Amino acid sequence: MADAPRADEEPADLGEAERLMWRAFRTGSVCDLSARAAELDDPHGDRVWDAGRSVRADVVSLLLLHGPPPVPGRVASLKLRGVRITGRLDLSGGTVEPYVELQSCRFDSEVQLSETRFGTLRLVNCAVPRLDASRLHTEGDLHLPRCRVARGIRLTDAQIGTDLLISQAVVQRDSRGRAIAADGMAVAQDFQGELVEAYGEVSLRGSKVGGSMNLRGARLRNPHGRRALNAPQLTVERTLYLTSIAVDYVPGDSGSSTPPYGLGGQTPARGQRARRFECRGGLRLDDGRFGDAVDLYGARFVLAEEQEVSLRRIQTPELRFVGEKPERGRVVLSGAKVVKLVDASTSWPGPGGVSIEGFVYENLAPRGHFPLVRRLEWVAAATPEFSPEPYERLASVLRASGEDAEAREVLLAKQRRRRATLPPAAKAWGYVQDWTVAYGYRPGRAALWMVLLWAAGALLFAQIAPAAIKRDEHPEWDPLLYALDLLLPVIDLGQQGQWMMKGYWQWGSTVLVLLGWILATTVAAGASRMLRRG
Repeated sequence: MADAPRADEEPADLGEAERLMWRAFRTGSVCDLSARAAELDDPHGDRVWDAGRSVRADVVSLLLLHGPPPVPGRVASLKLRGVRITGRLDLSGGTVEPYVELQSCRFDSEVQLSETRFGTLRLVNCAVPRLDASRLHTEGDLHLPRCRVARGIRLTDAQIGTDLLISQAVVQRDSRGRAIAADGMAVAQDFQGELVEAYGEVSLRGSKVGGSMNLRGARLRNPHGRRALNAPQLTVERTLYLTSIAVDYVPGDSGSSTPPYGLGGQTPARGQRARRFECRGGLRLDDGRFGDAVDLYGARFVLAEEQEVSLRRIQTPELRFVGEKPERGRVVLSGAKVVKLVDASTSWPGPGGVSIEGFVYENLAPRGHFPLVRRLEWVAAATPEFSPEPYERLASVLRASGEDAEAREVLLAKQRRRRATLPPAAKAWGYVQDWTVAYGYRPGRAALWMVLLWAAGALLFAQIAPAAIKRDEHPEWDPLLYALDLLLPVIDLGQQGQWMMKGYWQWGSTVLVLLGWILATTVAAGASRMLRRG
């Protein structure tokens, strides 16, 4: 280019398209070089755009960094439509004050925006070989809807003043296998990524979102790496949506400069057509903090055997795990803290596919039919080696919601799992406790055994009239009271020790005493366990 002109003059070497862009910049109007034909204006197509639609990246840089003043009464801004930008657009370290919006444009080379400061930057439906915007700072929005980026987007440590919008973008991986590298990024308001398609790792380690983060209907695929979404220590002040999206809207370029550019889909209602959030590769949200919820409604995870949906130590008021059951891999919730767990019995993988060691939740809100037997299968699947804590957590939650009978069933299942780990003698005693009084968690069974043994003892002793030990000092013989006195190990009804039993009758008395002690100790043990849990 020739030497820079005076502020109010056009450079002498501008082409016709560049002159139109220069003049439109001064008036804040749109420089539209499109052919008004869909097949000719598609920036992602194979057709070559002629020189009449081309502007040099150096001229764009000159406008944005040292552009002419606006026409009096107008606001200078760069608004392009259907334009091809040739050469490498490099604004690194610069400050761009004008508003920038490019729609359906095509870049020949990568866009370099490292450490650049913008007011608002919007690239809508553009073809970009690569976007490097590490440490970018915007006072307003960064919008990249429907863009296609061939070698990845880099937003490491970027600071977005309001919203980040990448809905319907298609992003291929860079040389390091990452489609979106945004570690340490901060978005002041919402992160909108509906229907985005990423073919490499999406890395958001340590990023912060001041509103909601929305990846409804997104497709994250990383066939060349371990994880499709790698976001440990992610903070979202409101809700993280990794859900299905209703698809009853009409996609396409609305031509509007106002978001959301024709997008209107939300989590689908019953009966609506939907596109699932799909993650082909591992997902990692370890140590994340989410102010309202983590929503996985309708999510699909396609994992290899060694891959995980890792939610270790996350903290959120609500976790909605209501998606498709992963056929392989694991779901890990170890150390997570959730107030309400919303789930479905069909969402969890089978034995060995779940880990909930140290998982703390306070309420259960199942979607659909989720009987206790299935909930116990869920706990068993998550504990290939016996651990009492998941059973005790489930029992505590059920008891807090008023389901005392179900809580006792959970604790009984815990004792039965524990029994399998005991040595033979303790295991045999466990079977006795289970058969007699179900470890004390079914008191009705103890009462039934007591009545049966009392009746059997009374019938047995009704056949004899034993001699009194003290002839001048004894109560009247009563087989009913005598049998009951033998069975009750603490209470003295005045019959035991008053009569002389010999032979088989003495052995029968001893058996009733032993059975009474077994019943009493197992009931007492169960009662003490329930009191401690209470």
